[in-house]
Amino acid sequence: MKKIILLSMVLIALCNFSANAQLGNLGKKLKNAAESVTNNKSNSSNTGTSRAKSLSGANAIYVSIDRGSARADGSKGTPMKDIQKAIDKASNGDVVRIAQGNYLGTLDRGWIEIKGKYVSLEGGWNDDFTERNPTKYITRMQPSVAQRGTIGMGLLMIEATSDKSSQIIIDGIFFDLGLVHEYAKADPTDPRYGCPEGCETGRIMPVNAAPNKTIRIIGGKVAGTLVVRNCMFLNASFNAIIMSNMGGNWEIYNNVFVSNLYASCEITGGLNQSTGAHQSTVDFHHNTVLFSWTTTKEMESMGYGYRFRNGVDYNVHNNIFGCNNFGALDAGWDDSNLPADKRKICSAYDNLFFMNKGDLVMAGTSGGKWLYVPGKRFDEVEMLKEYENNRELPESSKLKDVIIQPYLKGFASLKVMTTESYDANSAANQYREAHGLNKQGTSTTRVSMFGNRYNFDNAVELFGVESGYGAQATPME
Repeated sequence: MKKIILLSMVLIALCNFSANAQLGNLGKKLKNAAESVTNNKSNSSNTGTSRAKSLSGANAIYVSIDRGSARADGSKGTPMKDIQKAIDKASNGDVVRIAQGNYLGTLDRGWIEIKGKYVSLEGGWNDDFTERNPTKYITRMQPSVAQRGTIGMGLLMIEATSDKSSQIIIDGIFFDLGLVHEYAKADPTDPRYGCPEGCETGRIMPVNAAPNKTIRIIGGKVAGTLVVRNCMFLNASFNAIIMSNMGGNWEIYNNVFVSNLYASCEITGGLNQSTGAHQSTVDFHHNTVLFSWTTTKEMESMGYGYRFRNGVDYNVHNNIFGCNNFGALDAGWDDSNLPADKRKICSAYDNLFFMNKGDLVMAGTSGGKWLYVPGKRFDEVEMLKEYENNRELPESSKLKDVIIQPYLKGFASLKVMTTESYDANSAANQYREAHGLNKQGTSTTRVSMFGNRYNFDNAVELFGVESGYGAQATPME
């Protein structure tokens, strides 16, 4: 018996863009969004994020993989070679400035950590540190198969909880796990491989089976100010960013997230949710969030762009959310803890959406099913304090042309095929019946696409596609 389940991800979202969301109104809408931000931050207990202090006056340690030395002092003239050694050398408040190149941690183990101190990382510098441009002088952490056995829980793990008055800024680093994972063959002629024609890999192989494992890009917990900006997050197998806010104002902006499993960004509250309410905030804005995939190829759970978790107040605005497998925004996970769920202050306004299964996913009031709410109906969602100007991506947008076309086409026609077989009279089932055991059948699931690797160089092109929305071309400070 065959069951064919067609997911509701079709090209209709590309062909029927809202006529009310044309770029001719962009200036007016941006003004409205700016006013909305001001009102939200002044009229609620969610004060939003205070701007981080400038890194220009901080004590700097310099790192260059091409010119540096393991025994250097870290000055601009004699830079160090390893980011981890620079972090270990740094004191609270220092910044590590990193030249272009691929950095793999101590002895190329595949990851780095900031532990017990407040140190910032600033990539995107040229080799002599005279010019900075993150999309031109690319500082990357892009491990490969060689790091499978030594890579840790994430590419960058941060633990700094001792000082709520201090800050950490992660700026201009491009992270990619696509060369670590095992993928099915790039063979579109064989349905077992889940490879749309033109994609560079087939579907990702199960992440809970060797050699694959769940690896995040940034993880950990921080008290105080945390800023993540001008970065790129690709091909994670367990969230691009998953962290705990231990009390402080965080800002995550001007980043590109593509092809990450579970979710692109998930921040939980780490304080007591009764006594620590409204002490943890996140401002998530001007990010481009595409192709967040579910946990497994059966498409049963997760696959979110951004998650509203308990214990944190959120402002989500001026982002582009596209092709997120289960939903752009998740507001259903924590509903079972109703007091904490109702205590948090959430806003989602002036965002652009396209081809998400749901723009906002909520738990239904009965029946056990999810509610998939389109952006234009966010005014009906009581949990949202600010909700204006959420709409479909304008028809005039160039984003749909910049996305890798075979990848987009494959997602638009995504399908899951489940084949089940059961023979009550098979020799095996006759034996089970004779011994009082349950009879069994078999089930095979094939998917036309799932978590396929997204090309690094193509992802860089997603900066600056849409003026005022998503990741911008010019680094934001």
